[in-house]
Amino acid sequence: VQLQAFGGGLVQPGGSLRLSCVASRTIFSNNDMGWYRQAPGKQREFIADVSSGSRTYYADSVKGRFTISRDNAENTVYLQMNSLKPEDTAVYYCNGGRYGLQVPWGQGTQLTVSS
Repeated sequence: VQLQAFGGGLVQPGGSLRLSCVASRTIFSNNDMGWYRQAPGKQREFIADVSSGSRTYYADSVKGRFTISRDNAENTVYLQMNSLKPEDTAVYYCNGGRYGLQVPWGQGTQLTVSS
């Protein structure tokens, strides 16, 4: 398994959650890593990515609310999500960044934002 995302769950609007994704060394080392999401009936969309040097980039829809980070020693990328909204409900995936190496998608982790 090259990508394992976890940490999803049910959160109330305005709440916070942190997702984690453990990647194989093949994709993680010296590669930008990103988070993506797919809501029901919609295409998968890019959320954020982080370079091996921790430079970050965010989609406008999550800018100021989500923070991506990585632990190079643990081959893990994180997504801290704050001020969650119902429209953030989706399955969240990790993979290489927008312009980085990508591998077949893993299972993802479900986030549901609802009261």
